[in-house]
Amino acid sequence: TTHYLFIVVVAVNSTPLTINAGDYIFYTDWAWTSFVVFSISQSTMLVVGAIYYMLFTGVPGTATYYATIMTIYTWVAKGAWFALGYPYDFITVPVWIPSAMLLDLSYWATRRNKHAAILIGGTLVGLSLPLFNMINLLTIRDPLEMAFKYPRPTLPPYMTPIEPQVGKFYNSPVALGAGAGAVLSVPIAALGAKLNT
Repeated sequence: TTHYLFIVVVAVNSTPLTINAGDYIFYTDWAWTSFVVFSISQSTMLVVGAIYYMLFTGVPGTATYYATIMTIYTWVAKGAWFALGYPYDFITVPVWIPSAMLLDLSYWATRRNKHAAILIGGTLVGLSLPLFNMINLLTIRDPLEMAFKYPRPTLPPYMTPIEPQVGKFYNSPVALGAGAGAVLSVPIAALGAKLNT
């Protein structure tokens, strides 16, 4: 029980770091134009955090538990922005849980082999997370409409959208994000596990 309570505390505190990686991720206005950054940062943060706590407890299912806490915490933040008068689509909640389930599955299927979890699970996260989040982004309203109608109050002037000429960023972000996420999440997760031992 103490282990899981510890994970709750750390997951809640690590969520702002994960969702705001690069200052792009949490907000719809930049979600599409920075999809590669999104995929790399989210794949990496999920794998490093989940592997760390999964090996800490030694229990398959910990990664999904970790991702669920982050999801709940993010939905609370989404509700807070909505209560302030912003539209429902102003916040995009990243889809972590299915990828974390694949990570747990790889840990369980390889009989709790941490190296297999890092290599196989990390690759599965890097390949699946961009796909799940692309589908997620397809369900929201036009991100550019959000950007111009509801600019973030904390957005620095140099990041404020000026004109809607971002069509060039729409070129197959799934392939780029999946490839980059898969390549980078494995060695970084390995490093995190090595530091943990």
